Amino acid sequence: MSIEQLYGLWKASKGVNTDSRTIEPGQIFVALKGENFDGNAYALKALEAGASYCIVSSAESADSRFILVDDTLQTLKELAAYHRSQLRIPVIGLTGTNGKTTTKELIREVLGVNFRVAATKGNLNNDIGVPLTVLSIGEDADIAVVEMGANHPEDISALTWVSQPSFGLITNVGKAHLEGFGSFEGVKHAKGRLYDWLSEHDGTAFVNTCSEDLMEMASARHLSIVPYGVDGDSVRVLPASADEPYLRMVVEGRLLETRLVGAYNATNVMAAITVGRHFGVSLADALAAVAAYEPSMNRSQLVRSGSNTIIEDAYNANPSSMAVALDNLAAMSGPRAALLGEMRELGADSVAEHAAVLKRLAGMGLDCVCLVGAEFRKAADEISPRGPEGLGPDDSIVISSEAEGEVEKSPRFFDTSDALAAHLAAHPITGCTVLVKGSRGTRMEKVLPAL
Repeated sequence: MSIEQLYGLWKASKGVNTDSRTIEPGQIFVALKGENFDGNAYALKALEAGASYCIVSSAESADSRFILVDDTLQTLKELAAYHRSQLRIPVIGLTGTNGKTTTKELIREVLGVNFRVAATKGNLNNDIGVPLTVLSIGEDADIAVVEMGANHPEDISALTWVSQPSFGLITNVGKAHLEGFGSFEGVKHAKGRLYDWLSEHDGTAFVNTCSEDLMEMASARHLSIVPYGVDGDSVRVLPASADEPYLRMVVEGRLLETRLVGAYNATNVMAAITVGRHFGVSLADALAAVAAYEPSMNRSQLVRSGSNTIIEDAYNANPSSMAVALDNLAAMSGPRAALLGEMRELGADSVAEHAAVLKRLAGMGLDCVCLVGAEFRKAADEISPRGPEGLGPDDSIVISSEAEGEVEKSPRFFDTSDALAAHLAAHPITGCTVLVKGSRGTRMEKVLPAL
């Protein structure tokens, strides 16, 4: 069956679904296959649930509703790419080390003032999520925003082939997934694939002019750019405090009060405002849309419990995002605590990057520091060797801080977030501004009920 014929079946269907458990009548089931699962085994169940067709790579029966292909994921990508080629709307491709989802959400809100916007739901930004996002773009959409994540060097190349963006935005480039990328230069190469696509297809990039890396990457590709940034006289970030913890900015003389936490979100805000204005959204409307946006999914959320002010940033962590989150905490007044989970996928750089976090913590004068995961233990042991038994919850270490000299800190170390949650239940923190952050695998949100 040709991709054109398959597209005709898809157009007449109720869409695609890759989960046989949630099939709705009239959908096409795509039987994806991975290391630990094989969707082909559930194709008959999908038909029984009402699927109109099943795209499979193997089949035990010869049902006429089975569409047999060599690679179901590749077929899903080709179907999405073909759908994209039929659309006559601007598509904004978005990637970056940090801030992708927040920036995407802000752009969606700002553009939504004037347009019907199709955008990535949640963080469906990988090799399965991007095709599903593209296929979800309806004929009534005026514009689309497609978020793209990457763990390996050529991931963005594959995702731009599917989404075919006419505009693009890289939020930043930093140290993340170094195990897959190999180095910071590897990160720049991978994220720069979006700029490559735009350069080769006469696209336009929204570029943060405050980032030397992004400016260099865009200049090397002779890209058409729309600049934005937090610099000059037109944009000013106001200081945060325990009483005013949210990001507040003055943009062209107008006060913007957001529900975001952290000055690092200022560039994400300016990206959204700049994208909106490029497409004709007024500054007043863009500012109002940003002010109304409520963050979710444990990303830069601020929650006031009965005991503490909690900065929930527990969705993920890498050296770049950890540094700006700690900078933001350092700027806060009053008692402060950091509950941090280890950063995953850093490869050979892991111990050094965790040691850097420990040294940063040493100069912050925090009232409480609790660290989860073996990588923090290894880093602490490098700084202050404790022997084969390592560090436990009650151990103290002396960490050298260049800014403060020798500062004695007593971080507590825990194997899991469950163990930390139990400790907090027995030894409550009260009256603090508490940062909760860690890589997804550490599940740091588990400590929130104890705060």
